[in-house]
Amino acid sequence: MRTLYKFHGGVHPPTNKTQSNLTPIAQAALPSKLLIPLHQHVGSSAKPVVEVGEYVLKGQRIGRPEGHLSSAVHASTSGTIAAIDMQRVAHPSGIPDLCITLIPDGLDEWIALDTCDDWTTLSHTDLRHRLREAGVVGLGGAVFPSDMKLYSHKHKIKTLVLNGAECEPYITCDDMLMRERAGEILQGAEMMRALLYAEEVLIGIEDNKPEAIAAMKSAVVAGNHQRMEVIAVPTVYPGGGAKQLIRVLTGIEVAAGVRSTNMGVQCFNVGTAYSAWRAIRFGEPLVSRIVTVTGNVSRPQNYDALIGTPMDELVAQSGQLPGTTGYIMGGPMMGVLMPSRQVGVIKAANCIIASSDKLFPTAKPALPCIRCTRCADVCPSELQPQELYWFSKAKNFDKAEDYHLFDCIECGACSYVCPSNIPLVQYYRFAKSEIWAREAGKKAADAARERHEYRESRIEREKREKTEKLAAKEKAAQAAKTPLQPVVAAANPDADPENTMQLKIQTAIDRAKEQAAAIKPKNVEQLTPQQQAEINDIEARRARIRELAKDNTDAQP
Repeated sequence: MRTLYKFHGGVHPPTNKTQSNLTPIAQAALPSKLLIPLHQHVGSSAKPVVEVGEYVLKGQRIGRPEGHLSSAVHASTSGTIAAIDMQRVAHPSGIPDLCITLIPDGLDEWIALDTCDDWTTLSHTDLRHRLREAGVVGLGGAVFPSDMKLYSHKHKIKTLVLNGAECEPYITCDDMLMRERAGEILQGAEMMRALLYAEEVLIGIEDNKPEAIAAMKSAVVAGNHQRMEVIAVPTVYPGGGAKQLIRVLTGIEVAAGVRSTNMGVQCFNVGTAYSAWRAIRFGEPLVSRIVTVTGNVSRPQNYDALIGTPMDELVAQSGQLPGTTGYIMGGPMMGVLMPSRQVGVIKAANCIIASSDKLFPTAKPALPCIRCTRCADVCPSELQPQELYWFSKAKNFDKAEDYHLFDCIECGACSYVCPSNIPLVQYYRFAKSEIWAREAGKKAADAARERHEYRESRIEREKREKTEKLAAKEKAAQAAKTPLQPVVAAANPDADPENTMQLKIQTAIDRAKEQAAAIKPKNVEQLTPQQQAEINDIEARRARIRELAKDNTDAQP
C-alpha cells in the first residue's frame, strides 16, 4: 500500500454527482451554429486562416497558433464560415472576443486524418508539434498548451501525476470518461510519460468514484502498464487541485512561486491524456470534449459536445426546466456565471450548471467579520483569508501581496465556511484584477517613457550629425579657397579688399582676351567681298565695345 499524505484544510460540500453519472456519455446533437473563439488557451490567440463564405471540413484548421505559447483552433464540423467577428464568449467579464461562426451542413465530414499506428516511431519534437497543431490543451481548467508542458525535461521529471480526482461538486465528466475510455487514457499517459522521461505514473482518483477506479485498474492490467498505479485518494475539496493532489500522492509540498516540475513532478488531467492520444493515434484535433450538463434540468447527463456549441442548445437536450436564472460554467465552488446563454462551449467547459433560485438561493447579506478563523482552518494554501479580505476591501494591495494574495487558488472553501456570509473570493479576485491593472499601467508608462527617451536621444543625435556635416562642408569650402590667397597677396601685398576684387576682375578679362585670341575662325578661306566686309564691320563693333568697357573700368574710383 502506498502511503498517502494530507494537505492543510479542505471542506466536504454535498457532491451532487449522482444526478449526472447514472447514464452513459451521449453524443450531443449538431447545433444550428457553432461559435468558436480563437482564444481558448493560455497564451496568444490563434490567428484566423479562413474567410467568410469558405467551406470547411471537420478538423480543418481555422486558426493557426501565434507565437511561442499558443495553440491551433479547428472547425468542429463541416460547414460554411458565416462570420469572423467579435462576439461574447464564455468569460465572466462579458467582454467580446474574436470568434468564427460556423454553420454546419449536417454531414459532419472529416478532413483526411494523419494517423499513426506506432507513436514510438516519431521523435519527441514531432509529437509535440502534432499536439500543438491539434490544439490539445489542459482540459482540467487551466487550458495550458500541452505541447509546452510536455517539453523534454530529461532526467528531471520522476513522477507524472494523472489527475482523476474531480473534487468539484456536480461535475462528473472525468468520472464517466474514466469508466468508458480508460484504455485510451492510459495510452495517452504512456506517451506523456515517455515525452517527460518520467519513471512512474500515479493516477489519483477520489474514493467516491469506485466504478472509475475499477475501470482504470483493469485497464492498467490489460494494457500491461507496469509503471502505472491507480490510487484512491480521500474525498475532500479541493483535493483535485494540482498542488493538493501532488501532496497527497507523493508527500511533496510545492512551495509558493515554485513549479512542480522543479520538484520532479508534472500533472495532467485524464481528459488531456485522452485528447493527446486521439490526436497522435488517429490524427483527430481537439474539436469536442465531454461536458456535464446538470442543475435545473430534467435529464442531467454527460455529452460529447462540439467546441462552439451554444450552451442553450446543449442544455436544451437535457430538458431545461422553468425557473432557470442562468448558466454556471464549472462547479458551484469555482465556476463562473456566463454573461449570456448563447455563448459557445469552449475547451475549458467541463460542466454547465443550469442555476435556479431553488438550487442556489440568493446570498444572505454579509455581516462583519467575527474573527472566527474558520477560513484559515480550511484554506488549502495555508493563507490568512481574513487578513486578505481586510486588505482587499481597504484597497491596500501592497499589503495583500505581502500576505501572498496570489497563492490563493480561489477554491471558495473560505467563503463556504464563513458564518458572516462574506464573499471572500470575490474580494480576492477584485484585488488581483486591480493589481494586474496597476502593473499593466506601470508597464505602459515605462514603455511610454522609454519611447520618449529614445525619441529625445534620436533628435539630439540627428542635430549633432547635422552640425558635424555642416562643419565638414564649411571646412571643405575653406580648403578650396585657400590656394588663391597667396597669389593675391603676392601680387599686391598692401592691397585692400576692394582693390583685390578689381584685380580679380581684370585677371578674368585678360584671361578671356587670351582665350579669344587663341581661337581661329573657320571656313574663312574663300569669302566674297561682301562677306568679308560684314565680318570687318562686326570686328570693328566688337573693338569699340571693348574700348568702352575699358574706359568705364578705368574711370571707377
